[in-house]
Amino acid sequence: MSDERAKRVKTKTAKAARRGAPKKADALVKQLRAFGLAYPGAHTKSPWPGHMDLAVKDKTFAYLSVEGEPLKISCKLPRSSELALQLPFATPTPYGLGKAGWVTAQFEAGDTPPVELLQAWIDESYRAQAPKKLVAALDGRSPADEGLPVAKAKTSPGGARPTKAKTSLRSARPARARARSST
Repeated sequence: MSDERAKRVKTKTAKAARRGAPKKADALVKQLRAFGLAYPGAHTKSPWPGHMDLAVKDKTFAYLSVEGEPLKISCKLPRSSELALQLPFATPTPYGLGKAGWVTAQFEAGDTPPVELLQAWIDESYRAQAPKKLVAALDGRSPADEGLPVAKAKTSPGGARPTKAKTSLRSARPARARARSST
């Protein structure tokens, strides 16, 4: 085969691989989004056009690229951000989020992203952003197991109906303020 023909074949092969890459990235974005949506209380959030992020109780826990774009994901990694930033595809998330432990992974067409690692990032980010009760439910533990206070309804002396806690503005004010207001 001549050198020119070999170059054309190589170029066509590279172009075909790039055309297939967005489909792979789209499939991976859908897979990661489905993975994140399986968490308790998780939902999609679209804060501005061109974004379909993952959130819990309206707090974003993963920013994902949309279909048709190269794969990009940002997660809050309070425990593993330092280690994650040593990876060649990871950078601190812009707009000041990197200071709070957010890490962005960006992949070019043809790259093979580490899916299990990205799923672990989604898991860590969900646990960082979700309310403790949802995280405890995820682990199969009750909020009491997490050391969270469990609200108990106050009952009346007969035990039949819950009572409301009574608060008085007068008793809530400091004594000095009460003395001034009475003179």
